[in-house]
Amino acid sequence: MISYMLLNCNPGTESEVISEISSISGVAEMNGILGKYDVFVKISAYTPDEIELIVSQIRRVRAENCYTFPVVYGQGGTVDNEIQN
Repeated sequence: MISYMLLNCNPGTESEVISEISSISGVAEMNGILGKYDVFVKISAYTPDEIELIVSQIRRVRAENCYTFPVVYGQGGTVDNEIQN
């Protein structure tokens, strides 16, 4: 299962939040981003209960707001349109 999270951080704490989240098992990918949100997190687990546990661990990190988006299977997939250098 995959779920995505968008986080808002308190100003100046983005690097600290990213560092703390990077040690959580199940965090598959994470990036600092620009715009309305500060951090993008991809979560990967085998069951909904595992996703819930990972989300609860991320919510303990000092982010101001956390928004979770579970993936709906069968609607989308991997697209290989990445720009190559």
